[in-house]
Amino acid sequence: MPRQNRQPDELRPVEIVRGFTRTAPGSVLMRTGQTHVLCTASIEETVPAWRVASGAGWVTAEYDMLPGSTPQRRPRSRERLDGRTQEIQRLIGRSLRTVVDLPKLGPRTIYLDCDVLQADGGTRTAVITGAYVALCDALAVGRRRGLWGTDVLTAGVAAVSVGLVDAELLLDLDYREDVAAQVDCNLVLTTRGEWVEVQATGEHATYTDDDLARMMALGRRGIERLFALQRAVLADRLPQQE
Repeated sequence: MPRQNRQPDELRPVEIVRGFTRTAPGSVLMRTGQTHVLCTASIEETVPAWRVASGAGWVTAEYDMLPGSTPQRRPRSRERLDGRTQEIQRLIGRSLRTVVDLPKLGPRTIYLDCDVLQADGGTRTAVITGAYVALCDALAVGRRRGLWGTDVLTAGVAAVSVGLVDAELLLDLDYREDVAAQVDCNLVLTTRGEWVEVQATGEHATYTDDDLARMMALGRRGIERLFALQRAVLADRLPQQE
């Protein structure tokens, strides 16, 4: 399948807008091509009941697609979340927890609220990449309030999709490419070079060990570019990673 205005190993245009809203400690508009997501990070001076005895903090996420985010209106998730939404929420939460020293957070919770404003494929990977930036800003606010020190954040994290489409390996799939993919793979990586998640699914075909290795290698290169974009937009927030 020929791509529109980019090479097979090229990311869609990425824009990360910090401080998109004024009320949350962390707020980021993440644009990845025509996928636009809003990620906010809020600090609460409580933790879930099952977490209290540990004395450690918690990072958790909520995810939803707004009604007008797709051509056909999506109903709001008012009462019960569907399986896909629950899966993505858990993915976001565990991805961000891997880069936070939870005991040093203290008995507090950081809530990452992630809403898809416009969807064109790769919403979960865009949300993880943007939510990390919102998390960094919230941690900086908490540090200024004296809630924790400078060493709560342990690494960076970002995510990207890769797919096999008509036997060609493509990076950062848009919706058209995702629908046509024989195999699609969502990858989450930390700046320590460690994988958080490798979700490779044979949608219309199986894949080999070599296919998976090639998808992971291409995904790593794409995520390294996302790390560079995160560092650039967070230049005043990440002195420990310089």
